[in-house]
Amino acid sequence: MTAAPFVPDSRSLKTLRAAARSCRGCPLWKNATQTVFGEGPTRARVVMVGEQPGDREDREGRPFVGPAGHLLDEALVAAGIDRGTVYVTNAVKHFKWEPVGKRRLHKKPSAREVAACRPWLDAELEALAPEVVVALGATAAQDLMGAAFRVTQARGKIFRETPFAANFVATVHPSSILRGDPAERAEALAAFVDDLKVVAQLL
Repeated sequence: MTAAPFVPDSRSLKTLRAAARSCRGCPLWKNATQTVFGEGPTRARVVMVGEQPGDREDREGRPFVGPAGHLLDEALVAAGIDRGTVYVTNAVKHFKWEPVGKRRLHKKPSAREVAACRPWLDAELEALAPEVVVALGATAAQDLMGAAFRVTQARGKIFRETPFAANFVATVHPSSILRGDPAERAEALAAFVDDLKVVAQLL
């Protein structure tokens, strides 16, 4: 189970995005509306990697356009990072969900599904050659840094000279802030912004 046969040799983001639409590298495409590929400038200095598209992203075909994406945009402004320098993508390109009434609720992708989709992320990173890669949440962080990596212990720290970028920083996924206790949301958002300020300093 791998997307590798569907990934073209080209490292043009336009070509990669077009090819990803027909990916059948794992079963997740069957229940998804469409592939949600990464989006941003071709000379992005920062690549931010989340877990997978959400319900709205699945419907619109674009990453980080739902509530978590809006919170990310706000946090980037607060951290002093130009949103126009950031490319956003996900470790998994199809929305995995389960029905609850009439709603489609996020379901965490399995390790096999994340691994199957890794060739797409590798191709994006090769095409972009960013200065900094930021993992948003545990799924993306462990996909990039290994299963032993713990965001809770390493968030906001700089890891240099990784195989995929000169600098790597992990933090929480903005959706975890939205799902958390409303009474603690301001504090959680401030901690998230502090992690992103580390990225700003690298730039």
